[in-house]
Amino acid sequence: MSTTTSSTALSSTSLSGTTTSSASLSSDTLGSTAAARRPGRRRNVLGWLLVVVMLVGIALLSLRLVTTAPSLEGVLNPESPAPGGAKALAELVREQGTEVEVVRSRAAAVAALEPGSALVLTDPVALTDDTVLDLLDEADRVVLLSTSARMLELLELGSDAGGLGAVEASCDHAEFAETGSVEAERMFDPADDVDGCFRGADGSAALLIADRDGTKVSFIEATRMLSNRHLADDGNAALGLALLAQTDHVVWYIGSLGDGDRVADAPATLGELTPAWLTPAILLLLIAGIAAIWWRGARFGPLVAESLPVTVRASETMHGRARLTAKAADASHAAAAIRAGTRARLARRLALSPRATAVEIADAASDRLGVPRGSLHDLLGGAPPADDRELIELARRLAELETAVEAAHTERNRP
Repeated sequence: MSTTTSSTALSSTSLSGTTTSSASLSSDTLGSTAAARRPGRRRNVLGWLLVVVMLVGIALLSLRLVTTAPSLEGVLNPESPAPGGAKALAELVREQGTEVEVVRSRAAAVAALEPGSALVLTDPVALTDDTVLDLLDEADRVVLLSTSARMLELLELGSDAGGLGAVEASCDHAEFAETGSVEAERMFDPADDVDGCFRGADGSAALLIADRDGTKVSFIEATRMLSNRHLADDGNAALGLALLAQTDHVVWYIGSLGDGDRVADAPATLGELTPAWLTPAILLLLIAGIAAIWWRGARFGPLVAESLPVTVRASETMHGRARLTAKAADASHAAAAIRAGTRARLARRLALSPRATAVEIADAASDRLGVPRGSLHDLLGGAPPADDRELIELARRLAELETAVEAAHTERNRP
C-alpha cells in the first residue's frame, strides 16, 4: 500500500514538473516566434522592394535599347573583323603601301582628304543629296562600295539591269586587267558617258566608272564580294586592290545616323509613337503594384514547420514518385534513382561507407566478382539511357549485379 502511494506521488510530481516545463517552453517558443516575425516581415518587404527596383531598371534599360538609333557601321567596316566587315581588305591595301585612314564624320573626311587621295564609302543613306555632292567634290577619286537607286540617279551613271553571274573585267582600265572573274551582285546599264567594266552578255556592267566635275567615280555593289567572309573567293581580293590601292592615301568614311543631315527622314522617337495616356497608365500600375506588395507583404509571417496530420508510408511515396516519372517519360531521372538505390545497397553489402562514390563501389564489386572494372564503372555511373528500352536493360543489369554480389558474399561467409 505504501509502495503504491509513493509511486502515485512520484508520478504526480513528475507530471506537474513536466507540465510546468512544457508551459515554460511554450511561453519561450511563443516569445521567440513573435520576436522572429518582425525581422522576417521586414526582410520580406525589403525583398519585394528589391524586385520592384530590378523591374524598373530592366524597363529603363529596355527603353534605352529601343530608342537607340540603328548603327550603319556594320557594312564593310574597315575596322571590323566580323564576317560582314572589311578589315581584311583594309589590311591588304595597307600591305600594298597605301595609307588607309578611317574617319567617322564628314568634317573629318574633308579635313583628311589631300590632293590625289581616294574617298571610299558605302551608300551614304544618312546624307542629303546636296551634302553627298559637296562631299564627293572634295575628293579627286571616289569609290562607292554599295549602291542604291538614289546614288545611281544622283550621279547620272545609268540604270539598273538584270542578269547576274560570273563576269570578266573586259574594259580599257589597266588596273582591272589581272582581276579575273567575279560573281556580280548587281548589274547596270551604263550611261553614254560612263565606262562599264565586268560586262555581261547583254552589255550590262557590274562596275561603273565616270568622271564627274573632275572627280573619278567608281560605282559597284560589293558588300558581299569585299567582305571578310568572301574576300578570298574568285577574284574579289584583286578587285578590291584595283579599286582602293591605286593611290597613296585612302580616306575611308564610315557613315552613321548621328553624322547625317536628313532631318525630315529621321526616325520617330519612342515618345512620339506612344499615345499620351500610356505613361500615366504605366505609373498608375506601378504605384498600384507597390501598394499591393506592401499590403500583402505585411501580412506574411515567417514560415512555420508543422507536422502532417497523417502518416504517409514510404512505399506510397515511392510508388507516387515512380508514377510521376513514368508519366513524364523521364528515363534519365528514373535511371539516376535506380543507380542511387543500387549503389546504396551495394555499399552496405561490400562494407563501404554510405558516401562511397560510384567508382569506389565499382572497384570493390569488381574485386569481389573478378570482372573488369570498366564495365562496372559504366554500369553504376555511366551515361543515362535515352529511352525506356535502354532503361529496362539498365535495371536488369543492375539487378543481376546485386544478385551476383549477394551470391559472392554468401559463398565467402559459408563455413
